[in-house]
Amino acid sequence: MRPPLANIPNNRHHDADAFRFGTSAHRDFLRKDAKRQFDFFRSSVRPEPGFFVLGYDGNPLTDTVQELHTTARLTHSYALGHIFGLEECDTVIDKGMAYLWSHHRDRDHGGYLWALDGETVHDGRKLAYGHVFVLLAGASAKMAGHPDADRLIDDVTAVLETHYWEGNHGLFADEWNRDWSPFSSYRGMNANMHGVEALLTAFEATGRETYLSMAGQILGFFVNRIAAAENWRLPEHYTADWQIDRLYSGNPMFRPGGTTPGHSFELARLLLQYWDLSGRPENNTQEVAWKLTERALSDAWNNELGGFAYTLNFDGTPAIGSRYWWPVTEAIGVLASFLKLGGNQVQHDWYSRLWCFADAHFIDYENGGWFPEIDEQGKPTTTQFLGKPDIYHSVQAALFPLTSGLSKLGEELRGALIS
Repeated sequence: MRPPLANIPNNRHHDADAFRFGTSAHRDFLRKDAKRQFDFFRSSVRPEPGFFVLGYDGNPLTDTVQELHTTARLTHSYALGHIFGLEECDTVIDKGMAYLWSHHRDRDHGGYLWALDGETVHDGRKLAYGHVFVLLAGASAKMAGHPDADRLIDDVTAVLETHYWEGNHGLFADEWNRDWSPFSSYRGMNANMHGVEALLTAFEATGRETYLSMAGQILGFFVNRIAAAENWRLPEHYTADWQIDRLYSGNPMFRPGGTTPGHSFELARLLLQYWDLSGRPENNTQEVAWKLTERALSDAWNNELGGFAYTLNFDGTPAIGSRYWWPVTEAIGVLASFLKLGGNQVQHDWYSRLWCFADAHFIDYENGGWFPEIDEQGKPTTTQFLGKPDIYHSVQAALFPLTSGLSKLGEELRGALIS
């Protein structure tokens, strides 16, 4: 499926080569965009423990609540920046690693608290979604040479294995109260998908086969059992025995009803990463990853305005049409994976189209970073997010295409700043 050529916005600052995969102009563009993002988000560091959330202009917002995934994702991202060769990343890594251990880690009950406000526990729930990002932060920090990485990896791995991993299903449960009493029977794809990301990164950092095995079990369930039976779409929500819960609809950002095409892009890229780390066995992985990707591209792309609908109904029709930055970044990531494998013209067209769209609507050339959402006129808006949530999605979109492989981003980034 070749994307229609109408409504591709003119780029604001670059010639066409800047958005063609593999060109020297594109690699130069990616390096500059990554560097500008790292420069912007350094202002997240608070004088006291923890991080600020930044407004569009880069100034701290007044809200002082610190959520676990934000702490972990900043730490992970700046670990990648350190490996990439940028200076002044260590302050963020050190701050994040210290705050995860001294504040988010629950000294009374174990595990990691979801949200803090200064020295006060703002939300004490224990969410798998947050814990897998702690593992991701620890794994990336280890590859960056941080001295506290092994301690964090071992601690959060023990928590994940003890409280979340359901060996009879090969999947992560989702949530507990602070004292590990039951919070709900909810099961979900999002925490498991990011769990695959963290497990694969932990395998790359440590070489422990158990991480690779767990990632494979999660992928097998969602790809072979669920997506194959759902016309290559991925329902988000499940019952305690891992049956699709088609009536569930929760938090409109973290748990909207239906399917989320951005997660299909992420899972497809992770499937290729797992295949690569497993020695590229002769199977249908590339075909299946493209089915997931193509279905999400076809269902979710707004042919009139560009961008992706945030959520879809189970038949692929748009549900929440809001256009956010992160599905675009994740589509860029998986398309880069296919292009590293040789690719085809359809994949090249989509890849360039998405970078053109991001350039025209999401990249903030005045202040730095990316705008998280746009309105019907394609202008930045603030209906769902306060400020610029974090660097995680957009900086990986810039870094991943700079490497030649499908996996081991932490290794392959070394030297990419100047190569």
